[in-house]
Amino acid sequence: MTPEVLLSAMYLEDENYIDSLNIHTDCVVINQCDRNAHRTTLHATSRGSVNVTYVETKERGLSKSRNEAIANAAESICILCDNDVEYVENYDEIVNGAFNAHPEADVIVFFIKRPERDHPVFDREKRMGYLSVLKIFSPEIAFRRQAIDDIRFDEMFGAGARYHLGEENLFLYECLKRRKTILYVPEMIAAVRHEESTWFKGYDRDFFVSRGANYAAMSRAFSGILILQFALRKRKLYAGSMSIFGALSGMLEGRREYRKRITGNLK
Repeated sequence: MTPEVLLSAMYLEDENYIDSLNIHTDCVVINQCDRNAHRTTLHATSRGSVNVTYVETKERGLSKSRNEAIANAAESICILCDNDVEYVENYDEIVNGAFNAHPEADVIVFFIKRPERDHPVFDREKRMGYLSVLKIFSPEIAFRRQAIDDIRFDEMFGAGARYHLGEENLFLYECLKRRKTILYVPEMIAAVRHEESTWFKGYDRDFFVSRGANYAAMSRAFSGILILQFALRKRKLYAGSMSIFGALSGMLEGRREYRKRITGNLK
């Protein structure tokens, strides 16, 4: 068993890009560009040849890309991947080892080092719940393909969608609602390269509208509490660009808009 990497990217020239990410296991590449094509190739890496399913599509949106990658996955263990992560040499051994050690786990969240976080969220293995999954971002997520067979990313959320964040939180929330076991394993499998974000443009009103919609999608009953805790807990992060009242106003607007969209009252 080897983990299969599910890479979401845009405007790649070809599948050779995976070498820059140190991917040396089977891989599905979803390349959103100006063409539609699909091929499976045998790709030579530093550790031997691997199967690469290379899909070019004119569709847009990160969640669409994730869902397309899941639909094309062939292996039993999958890892979500962005085009700015670089894997450690033994990432496959770490992932396989964790799933073998925890047959009860449907989803395992690993640690990926990034500029804003240079240490694991938790310092020990633990089962995750509705609050702890809020700290996770997509490439840290690995899962048993069969366990999430009927779960997909909400295509209203994520880069390129109306609400450009929080798609991974909604995915993990849905897993929890379906009684899937999510485990955190504080082992580093990759690091994020220092590149400009394609979606994060600062803590502007659009950010808070998206965040409010995200919380509304997570929980109708508790979205107000989630909005308030974010406004208070993250105040230092956005204080230079938005007041707490502006943040609350934006998130409440996002919640109202999302509720109208799902009831069909927003055209």
